[in-house]
Amino acid sequence: MDLLNTLVDKGLRRETPSREEALAVLATPDDELLDVVAAAGKVRRQWFGRRVKLNYLVNLKSGLCPEDCSYCSQRLGSKAEILKYTWLKPDEASQAAAAGVAGGAKRVCLVASGRGPTDKDVDRVAATIDAIKSENEGVEVCACLGLLSDGQAERLRGAGADAYNHNLNTSEATYGDITTTHTYADRVDTVQKAHAAGLSACSGLIAGMGESDEDLVDVVFGLRELDPDSVPVNFLIPFEGTPLAKEWNLTPQRCLRILAMVRFVCPDVEVRIAGGREVHLRSMQPLALHIANSIFLGDYLTSEGQAGRADLEMIADAGFEVEGTDQVTLPEHRAGGCGSVCGSEEGPAATTAPEATEARTDLVAVRRRGAGTDLAPNA
Repeated sequence: MDLLNTLVDKGLRRETPSREEALAVLATPDDELLDVVAAAGKVRRQWFGRRVKLNYLVNLKSGLCPEDCSYCSQRLGSKAEILKYTWLKPDEASQAAAAGVAGGAKRVCLVASGRGPTDKDVDRVAATIDAIKSENEGVEVCACLGLLSDGQAERLRGAGADAYNHNLNTSEATYGDITTTHTYADRVDTVQKAHAAGLSACSGLIAGMGESDEDLVDVVFGLRELDPDSVPVNFLIPFEGTPLAKEWNLTPQRCLRILAMVRFVCPDVEVRIAGGREVHLRSMQPLALHIANSIFLGDYLTSEGQAGRADLEMIADAGFEVEGTDQVTLPEHRAGGCGSVCGSEEGPAATTAPEATEARTDLVAVRRRGAGTDLAPNA
């Protein structure tokens, strides 16, 4: 296909595709899906070889959030029967993190529900970062604490945090339909604060919330302009008890197209398959490794993932290798940012969202193990 050849050439040169080209990836027929995966795989291998970075989530504080994000099981008014607990102590969080590190995780992601941290919360997280790093040489720590106030990113950086995660989630045009208690601009501001403090910025999206193809392209081009080092691609887990519980809009094929589009728009960025991969990619997860170079190991914040051993076997069976702590994830040129190659071009009008697929609520399992429980994690 001329489209795919063009996208591969642009990806190898770190050149931004047009919005029309990005939309065309999402519109490819199933008969051409393997061609799309193969093309995205060429770009992935150019910048990341056959390495897969493993990340591990520790939910420091679960539930009890005052924000109304429609997709979230921890939101204000959520009736999802998830674990609810207040801040883990630093030693408890370090013990939880150790399970992921033992399973091969290179990065530990410390997440806390809420609008944003207080200064006391930043002190708590600083002590947790110290506890984790003192026990695990070479491990990266990413904090995800919500909206940051002035000076907090610098304090986290001073405490030893390597990265900060704050996702854009969806397009600016549709953001108000998903969340009303803060804005898209608030999220952009926090990512920019992390950048300015010298933290590696991590920001991504959630697919499957009823958005159009145009919305997906909008948010990915918005991410490219922010220039994060890593882009997590989440696939909505429709939790019962949340406003989006009935939004089953994804198929494995669509998930692969979305990942490929992200790879073409962000060719030299760590693309991470995040929440929902087991629910929506299912048996096609190994194909996704040919596009993305990073995954979460084991469980997520409030839902269960597949066993860590199964993740490791999947990586090996697909012909990939786990990235070690002695290996640098990003290409050398990204140390100084992507400079002038970050940009966008105008494209066609919005397309409609795909028709909903049959709900598979049997695939959604609430997390009952790991952090905040007496049961061992599955990493």
